[in-house]
Amino acid sequence: MSQPVQPPNPPQQPHVGGQPTDGNPYAAQQPPAPTGNPYAAQQPPAPTGNPFAGGQPSAPTGNPFAGGQQQPGQSGGNPFGPAARNNLVVGLLVALGAAVLAAILYGVIAGAIEREVGYAAIGVGFLIGFAASKVGGPLPALGIAAAVLSLGAVFLGQLIGASMIASDALGVGFSEVFFDHFGDLVTIWKEEFDFMSFVFFVLGPVGAFAGVRKAG
Repeated sequence: MSQPVQPPNPPQQPHVGGQPTDGNPYAAQQPPAPTGNPYAAQQPPAPTGNPFAGGQPSAPTGNPFAGGQQQPGQSGGNPFGPAARNNLVVGLLVALGAAVLAAILYGVIAGAIEREVGYAAIGVGFLIGFAASKVGGPLPALGIAAAVLSLGAVFLGQLIGASMIASDALGVGFSEVFFDHFGDLVTIWKEEFDFMSFVFFVLGPVGAFAGVRKAG
């Protein structure tokens, strides 16, 4: 009798999901091995120790005004900086212009009433000090300059007033007395200088410092 014939091997069924890996037919379908933390895939990155690190601005530089405000030393905050020097020059020019204007006004008032008034002398200094400090800023040098210029303005105003009085008495023009005989005018002013003239000179700087303080 003949031997029974072994049936051929049955065809292998294709495995869904690809070839098995390492002999494990379920390796392709299994999820990755857990890391010990079931929430590892959903957790955010580990904190850095600062809960506001993600949206916090850059570290401070030690100056609370470094972000957008003007740093001291970059502008007029420095009393010796370029801006302060510019303010000083402008303030001196304004003080000089105010001194000339105040001297003319003072002389016209003194010549019109033929005497000097203490309030006018104070007003001369006040106008100079206020204008200088208002434009140039509260610089100590401007206060000193305003006081010195107020002395010159009072002196010039007295000469203008005396020239007006002399021109009326002599029947000549103001310019002839003031410009053509300026030396003689100064000599007469020296001879007639008295205590009240000194008081008017003192009132000028007083008004100048008052104007600087008012503007500041």
